[in-house]
Amino acid sequence: MTEIYEGQPNIFAEIGVADPETHLLKAKLVVEIVRLVRERRLTQSVAGALMGISQPEVSRMFRGHFREYSVERLMEFLTAFDRDVDIVVKRRDGKGSKGQITIRNEAA
Repeated sequence: MTEIYEGQPNIFAEIGVADPETHLLKAKLVVEIVRLVRERRLTQSVAGALMGISQPEVSRMFRGHFREYSVERLMEFLTAFDRDVDIVVKRRDGKGSKGQITIRNEAA
């Protein structure tokens, strides 16, 4: 019989990745980049040219190898797709609980 349990909300924390919060944020940014590339039906070469990286680097990033990129660099990639990146800091209602970072795609 298979045992099932409820894990942590951050899979990277669950599997022991160093700095899981940053890794999750990077993953969310990469997901948005992939979504834009697919939505626009771009090749990896064209997407790489927009972002200023090579096609092999795009391929590696899309396969989950994005540790080498900073959060700032991934946000710059999004701006290459004519996207604005807004950072909003707001008060959290819960006492004693840690805040969260959310990425939301808003249609223009």
